[in-house]
Parts: sequence; C-alpha cells; structure tokens
Amino acid sequence: MIKHNLSLVSGANGHLGNNLVRLLVQKGIPVRATVRNIKNKKPFEGLDCEVIQADITDKASFVKALQGVETFYAVGASFTLWAKDPKREIYDVNINGTRNTIEAAAEAGVKRIVYVSSIAALDYTKLPAKESNGYNPDRRDMYYNSKNDGEKLALELAANLGIDLVSVMPSAMIGSEAFLPLNVSYNVLRLILNRQIPVDTKITLNWVDVKDVAEGCFLAAQKGRSGERYILANEKCMSITETTLLADILYPELHLKIPGSVPKVLLFAIAAIMEFTAKIKGKAPVLTRKDIAMFSGLQQNFDISKARNELGFNPKSPELAVKEALKYLMKNPEILKEA
Repeated sequence: MIKHNLSLVSGANGHLGNNLVRLLVQKGIPVRATVRNIKNKKPFEGLDCEVIQADITDKASFVKALQGVETFYAVGASFTLWAKDPKREIYDVNINGTRNTIEAAAEAGVKRIVYVSSIAALDYTKLPAKESNGYNPDRRDMYYNSKNDGEKLALELAANLGIDLVSVMPSAMIGSEAFLPLNVSYNVLRLILNRQIPVDTKITLNWVDVKDVAEGCFLAAQKGRSGERYILANEKCMSITETTLLADILYPELHLKIPGSVPKVLLFAIAAIMEFTAKIKGKAPVLTRKDIAMFSGLQQNFDISKARNELGFNPKSPELAVKEALKYLMKNPEILKEA
C-alpha cells in the first residue's frame, strides 16, 4: 500500500480550496486544511481532514500549520475585483500573503509548493495567450496586479529559498460544491439565472470546471516542473450573452431576457450608477466602469498545450462546465437566491 505524505491546502473553505481538499481526500492523501474562520465548519462536513486556523497575513500561523507537510497547495488569497480600498484589501493582502506563506513553507521544510496564480497574470495581447507570452501589461486593476506581482514574487522567493514551486493559472472556475458567498465567476451564472444582467457588456469568460482545476493542481504537484507556470483553462471563451443563451435553452421556464446590445457610452453610464449605489450600500456592484474599460471585447482564449502535454490536464468543454454549474445552482435554491 502506498503511504501518502501530508498535504496542506490554504483557503480551504473557498471554491477551489474546498474542491481540492475533497479530491485529495478521495485519493487517500492525508490533508490539513487551513481557514481564517475556524467556526465555518459547513464546507468540511463529512470530510476526513484536519481543519486548522491560519491566516496568510500572519506568517507565524503558517509556520505552525506547515509543520510535517510535504506538499503545500497555496490557494488562499483575496479573490475579489472590488473593494472600498483595493490597494489595502486586495493587493497588499495577496502580496504579503505570498511572501508570508512561502517563507513559512521554507522554514517548515516543505518539499513542494503548488502556487495558485491566475490567468490574470498572462499577457493577452497575442492570442491564444500562453505561458511564454509573459505577464499582463494592463495595470488598471488591483486584483490583476496582485496576481502578476504575486506570481513573480513566488517564483523568485522559491528560487532564493531553494524550494520547489510550480505555478498554476486557472480561468473562471464554476461548478461542483459551492458555499456562500459564491466566487466572482460562479456568481455571474447566478446573476444570469436571476435575470440581473440587463445589457450585453461584450465581456467574455473562459469557463472551466473547478474539479478539473483541482485535478490540474494535483497533477502539477506530481508532474509540474519547478519554476514553471501552467494554464488551467479551456481553449475558447464564451461571452456572458452566449452563456445566457445557453441557460435560456436549458431552462426555458425561467424566461430569461437575452441582454441587448447598447452603445459603450451607455454601458459606462449604467456602470457609474451601479458603482454609486454600491458605495452607498457597501456591496460590490454588478458592473464597474473599469470592467467595461478592461474586459468589454477582450477575448480570453488560451493555448493549454503545455498543461495538456506535461501534466495530462484535460478539462471538460466550457459548454459542459456551464451546463453542470447551472444545474447545481438550480438544485440549490439557497445559493441561487443569495442576498
């Protein structure tokens, strides 16, 4: 019988973190899961894993959590595109979190790190985008900046500290087990089903099943080359309007309104009103002017041959990922009707 060594997953109550914990447990790998809020037990019901409190902004908590760990899946991060103070709440958290956890891993004697970056850390100017394109030159978004600078920092620190590190870059993860609050990508599908996307924004997303990304993370730990980056996405993107059309075919009883095309100046006006309302309510807007400026018309198509050939990554099609994710939301009204 093969004896597996201990793995640690940070951000284990998040969408990817939780599905990765489930996959590793299923494979018979002993798992330690870290969360910021230890009281939130629901994501771990029925799972045979150790759950402990640790925060990426607190290095000492990770030095302790990583004792005896061989493989560290660095999933935990602030995954949000909107905050009242984006520099402090998103950028600083993710950069300091990267530094803290990698330094802690080196101190604890961890053998290998799978660092979860993002397709946000890719240069989209030449399509299909691939790892060798380098980093994203667009510096307008603090989350995107944190993923670009964070990945560079992770690779540099690992090289200096003599620790194996492989970077993986997932796209818009949907499907499978999910707990409130939904992640940014999954929430787009919820908005579609609740008829909350009023206009065609010309925004595309590269949908990928979160279970495929979890498998990709595991494969990266097994087969990934240290110091390399791997895209965990699909080849082709889908616009939000194309996704709505698919949802309408699957659930005609919802009478979904297919968003109509409007001039860009009107899109900016709608986004400005949404931002104003969000500031008053202190809740993320459905659409921002930055979203329109950065993403309207942007094609998110990727060359995933490196992950396919080196890791054996083989994701299900975006259409199938969307169908399964919509089905999950329809079956879970408490998530679908999230306030």
